[in-house]
Amino acid sequence: MKLAIMGNPLRGYGTPSSDYSFTSESFVLFVFNDCLTIEFLLGCSGSIRKPNEAMRLIVTTFIGVVFGFFLGVSFPTLSLTKMNLPSSLFPSIDLNYIEDKYSGLSTNALLNALSSFKGRRGSSPKPYALNDTKIWVPTNPPGAERLPPGIIASESDFYLRRLWGLPSEDLTIKPKYLVTFTVGYDQKKNIDAAVKKFSDNFTIVLFHYDGRTSEWDELEWSKRAIHVSVQKQTKWWYAKRFLHPDIVASYDYIFMWDEDLGVEHFDAEKYIKLVRKHGLEISQPGLEPNKGLTWQMTKRRGDSEVHKDTEEKPGWCTDPHLPPCAAFVEIMATVFSRDAWRCVWHMIQNDLVHGWGLDFALRKCVEPAHEKIGVVDAQWIVHQGVPSLGNQGKADGGKAPWEGVRERCRREWTMFQERMASAEKAYFKSMKIDPSNSTAP
Repeated sequence: MKLAIMGNPLRGYGTPSSDYSFTSESFVLFVFNDCLTIEFLLGCSGSIRKPNEAMRLIVTTFIGVVFGFFLGVSFPTLSLTKMNLPSSLFPSIDLNYIEDKYSGLSTNALLNALSSFKGRRGSSPKPYALNDTKIWVPTNPPGAERLPPGIIASESDFYLRRLWGLPSEDLTIKPKYLVTFTVGYDQKKNIDAAVKKFSDNFTIVLFHYDGRTSEWDELEWSKRAIHVSVQKQTKWWYAKRFLHPDIVASYDYIFMWDEDLGVEHFDAEKYIKLVRKHGLEISQPGLEPNKGLTWQMTKRRGDSEVHKDTEEKPGWCTDPHLPPCAAFVEIMATVFSRDAWRCVWHMIQNDLVHGWGLDFALRKCVEPAHEKIGVVDAQWIVHQGVPSLGNQGKADGGKAPWEGVRERCRREWTMFQERMASAEKAYFKSMKIDPSNSTAP
């Protein structure tokens, strides 16, 4: 007698009726949706010679297939390994393998598998798989084109976060403004007084050029400040490396201040209100006229809230809308809007760390510059003129440390002007524009 086991259609290859062959009682085994159906065949061994016997075999096989299918889809999943079938009956079938491979398959999955099986015998395409899908979004920030736009965090901030709790509960207030001071420990008292003029709406960042940071912890506010310590560097060196526009994008205004400023007559919140009122994108507080004054433009006026132009010495201003008579502030206590800073940051040179010459070029970042750059007279400061950074220089060739620093400042001013002029000339040439015909200031 010959035992024929009808193969599971999910195999996807070969001929199901030829999968297994055993010597035993004659029956047909059908497996659908993990349910086992056994149909005994009528007839005897040997070839089928009579037509009626052949027809009976065909009909019986078909009925067994249909019955097994409906039995499989009508009852809960049946584990083959839990059926009490004698192991001698299936000596070469690994029931554990069958169960692991097909456990949990639904009727739909079975039908899909049957369709897939038929497709493999033809030329149908490979089934869709999520992990095979590639993402490419050209409008994403450079380098992030392979990411879905919804996950991209292209901007950051200086907000301090906790190590516990929910992220959404970390901040009781989100500061809207940023103020930075480039400091040495010797100016701690002055910086302490200055910081207290800024409310909780301001994030405080200290750039330490002398490497001393832990001593500041005795000040209560210092524990909430951001401290960046790199020795013997200037505020423009720090700004280029730690104030990228995408880092400070959450702040409406960025204060870039020196450490030697007296702030007795200054209130930061009132200053912001005046800046907004007069539409200033780049500004500074007015300077006390009797000390530390270099330019007439930055001199405080007692009869106005804000001024945007001035008169200088004869010959100093080729145009009343150009520096130093207009569109001009100094770099000691500059305040930038978010948009203006994004432009200025790109203009800062990596190697020209003192920033001399920047104040004459700031006008290129706003339009019209003579209306959006100005001095706030109603909130004014005192420039104390402490040459602390000069002491961080190095004595060379018989010169004092501060002399070498000042010499480099002047040299950088010339270098910056030359670079700007060369860059503009190259641009106009590439665009085939004659700058002498331009009416722009």
